[in-house]
Amino acid sequence: MRITVITVGRLKEKYFAAASEEYEKRLGAWCKLEVREVEPARLPESPSDAEIEKALGTEASKIERFLPSPAAVIALCIEGKRLSSEELCERIEKWQLSGVSHLCFIIGGSYGLSPSLKMRADLKLSMSPMTFPHRLARVMLLEQIYRAFKISEGSTYHK
Repeated sequence: MRITVITVGRLKEKYFAAASEEYEKRLGAWCKLEVREVEPARLPESPSDAEIEKALGTEASKIERFLPSPAAVIALCIEGKRLSSEELCERIEKWQLSGVSHLCFIIGGSYGLSPSLKMRADLKLSMSPMTFPHRLARVMLLEQIYRAFKISEGSTYHK
C-alpha cells in the first residue's frame, strides 16, 4: 500500500515535526508513505471572501500537481464524514480488497480546501466538529492511519 499525504504548509514547530517523524517512521512497516508539503497562498491580515477563494484556488493548483493517479483521494474537511478509528480501518481494508493500492490524504491550510478538491475526493473526512491547526491535524492523521494498520493486525495498540 502506498499513502501520500499532501498538506498545505510546513511543520515549523519542533514538537509537531518530531511527532510527525515518529509516525512516519512507524508507518514504514505497513506502507510506503510520502508526505508532500505545498506552500500556502499569501493573504492579507483580514482577507475578503474573494481573496480567500483565490488563495484556495492557488493552493488547489499546487496540490493537484502532487495527486497520484490512480489513487483514492481523501480530503480532510470539517463538513466531511466522521469515522471512528475502527471505521477508518475498515474503509482502508475495503479499498485494499477492491484493488486500490494508493491512498492520498489532503490537508488544507487555515481556510481549508477549495470546493474543487472536495468534489474530486472519494471521501471527505472530518476528524471532529472542532477546529484544529492544520499542523496538528497532520500529526493526528498520521496517528490514525498508523492506528488503522494496528487495528487491522489485531494489535493491542488500539484498546
